[in-house]
Amino acid sequence: MSDVRTQAEKQAGKKSATHTDVDVDVEDDADYGYDDYDGVPAVGRWRPILAWLLSLIGFGISIYLTVEHFSGTPLICPARGFIDCQKVTTSPESYLLHIPVAVLGLAFFTAMLVINFPPLWRSPLAWLAWVRLAMVVGGLGFVIYLLVSELFVIKAICLWCTSVHIDTFLLFVIVVTSFPSMS
Repeated sequence: MSDVRTQAEKQAGKKSATHTDVDVDVEDDADYGYDDYDGVPAVGRWRPILAWLLSLIGFGISIYLTVEHFSGTPLICPARGFIDCQKVTTSPESYLLHIPVAVLGLAFFTAMLVINFPPLWRSPLAWLAWVRLAMVVGGLGFVIYLLVSELFVIKAICLWCTSVHIDTFLLFVIVVTSFPSMS
């Protein structure tokens, strides 16, 4: 079978996707800055998986916080001194526009689970990378707002909330450090 290449493929050194005589070795493609999708820059395989797992962890914690919010039962968390989950989760700051912050967190991590689904990291659609970046920047901005509220207004922190904050920060680091490769 003949080796048919477009001008762009010749410049990139890649063979046509329609060429059937070529075995594609993913590790070799990663060495050249491409993964198994034509023309999509490579992102380390661990980043999409870790981002999805962090999204899953945040989703799980958000489910717990949301269920506890609506059931009214106290969180499994110390309630003494500066660490006081009950004080944080029942404060006026635990609502934004009459919506419980736990519900907003659940919505955020549900969307992050979808946008961080590992195959979507290799999508040739650049807007997915931009949406992922915008979401995680917005999430980190909200975390900063919540931290300021906890530290300076409520004067207490919630360990469950702090775990969500750390999770969001780690997602931010993964997405931002991957962004040039994704777009």
